[in-house]
Amino acid sequence: MVAHIVGLVGSGCGARSFSLLVRYVLLVQVIGLFVLSGVSDVFAAGGKSVEPLVTEPDTYRTDNYRAPVPATLKGAQVVDVGAAEDLWNAKAAVFIDVYPQPPKPPNLPEGTIWRTPSHESIAGAHWLANVGYGVLSPEYEGYFRAGLERLTEGDRSRPVVFFCLRDCWMSWNAARRALSWGYRNVIWFPDGTDGWKELGLPAAQIKPVS
Repeated sequence: MVAHIVGLVGSGCGARSFSLLVRYVLLVQVIGLFVLSGVSDVFAAGGKSVEPLVTEPDTYRTDNYRAPVPATLKGAQVVDVGAAEDLWNAKAAVFIDVYPQPPKPPNLPEGTIWRTPSHESIAGAHWLANVGYGVLSPEYEGYFRAGLERLTEGDRSRPVVFFCLRDCWMSWNAARRALSWGYRNVIWFPDGTDGWKELGLPAAQIKPVS
């Protein structure tokens, strides 16, 4: 581009035309910098576009549970796959999966056999199904409270890891609710079963805690 401008000057290009060309070159360079900046952001994110940060809400999530989650949960420890694996290897925490499960359909025809479906989760985890909704029925709230009490043996300082799938607000809700009930060592694992299985870590078929 510079050589082209020099050539124009040498061929008798006027000062006004030269000034316009210089401005054009500068404009192209500025646009190029913006484009390169956007490309570098994509490469920095591993080839993915950068998602906007999700702000931690002041209350429970009550809809659209499969969506990007915040990076924080006030009062809880947030762990990645590596830290979750360390806790699992050391048997230092109770792992609680809150993946939802369709309840037994009401008014099944007489003689229909209902088999509770299983779910692949972190090996050794306990499945407290349907306790991650933003609003819990008295039945599920009682089930959640009783399950936590039993799994922690009544020790509210015992570390408890809550998880579901990646980008699942149910684990965030469940961990937040446990905090509100006085559990003092709540750990949230947002990558959940997805992040665990991506690294080939031990998984197993489990059934809901009865």
